[in-house]
Amino acid sequence: MGMVSEFKEFISRGNVVDLAVGVIIGGAFGKIVTSLVDEVVMPPIGLLLGGIDFSELKLVLKAAGEDTKTMPEVAIQYGAFINTLIQFLIVAFVIFLIVKGINTLRRKEAEAPAAPAAPTTTEALLTEIRDALKSKK
Repeated sequence: MGMVSEFKEFISRGNVVDLAVGVIIGGAFGKIVTSLVDEVVMPPIGLLLGGIDFSELKLVLKAAGEDTKTMPEVAIQYGAFINTLIQFLIVAFVIFLIVKGINTLRRKEAEAPAAPAAPTTTEALLTEIRDALKSKK
């Protein structure tokens, strides 16, 4: 089996395609959550806390020199970390809701009674014989 045909078989498997779709949708979802946190959630929180812009919060370890190219500022960007933490919590909550929904559907499918199996050909033949013997009496 050639390398190209092996590669085609590998790519055409359902789980590889599903994984690719999941990664693409996940990347787009990440951008939506980032926008939601940075542009919708954090401004009102900052306003409630006295006009604080969380993305600008930092602990300056060493101030920038007059020439910022040779002496850039050294700072711990804890405001950006807070934004990222909130983004993570939103994504984790949405994933939790999705998994919870899938588990609920699976439980409902498991609880649904299965239809009784059709009798095998042997059982059908035995039933016919029994019915024929009953009718001769």
